[in-house]
Amino acid sequence: MEKQELKHLYQNELRTFGRRHGKKLSARKMWLVDNLLPKISPKIDEYGTKPIILEIGFGNGEHLCDLAKNNPESIIIGAEPFMNGVAALLSAITNESDNVLFDEYKNIRIHPDDVRLLLKNWENVEFSQIWILHPDPWPKAKHEKRRLLNHDFLNLLSKHIGKNGQIIIGTDHWEYYDWIIAQLKQTKLKIKSTEFDTIKTRYQLKNKAETTEPKYLVLSN
Repeated sequence: MEKQELKHLYQNELRTFGRRHGKKLSARKMWLVDNLLPKISPKIDEYGTKPIILEIGFGNGEHLCDLAKNNPESIIIGAEPFMNGVAALLSAITNESDNVLFDEYKNIRIHPDDVRLLLKNWENVEFSQIWILHPDPWPKAKHEKRRLLNHDFLNLLSKHIGKNGQIIIGTDHWEYYDWIIAQLKQTKLKIKSTEFDTIKTRYQLKNKAETTEPKYLVLSN
């Protein structure tokens, strides 16, 4: 991707992300947002050679928590622009009595905004994995331009996975899945696998698309 294309991508806000706030947060969640969230924001200079895993759009954070527990030697970064989801994750990873992080989640970092702002500042950082599970499919034709996983965004992600990194995408909306594959033709990314065990998240369990199972893509450069 040329620098001018990247500049255009960064300057134009993703239309995928609509309303960023939902219902009012509880007093505890507000305290966590104000006091804990700044302490666990991603900091590029503190990780050294540790592998870094990124999840984009983590919802309420169930899968992000699993990543943290299953990859204790990695830094797990979650990017989520919806503050209610961020607050739900903060509540889940802390002890309710004193609001201290549980030990198994001390490798979690949270970027509460558009992930492209993070990628812009971390231009030379490579992730071992980038996860995107159940992104909004925007099923109406007139809303197709709002879809996150267009070829421009996929090209941007490909710059951040290196030779051995992977992008893992999951969706239960099969038309969106086919659309993503069509978008890949305008990238250098390759489909490494489509076989993947079903990952249980609240969004997967809702199965709003009413399909028999999610479909997955594992991509590499």
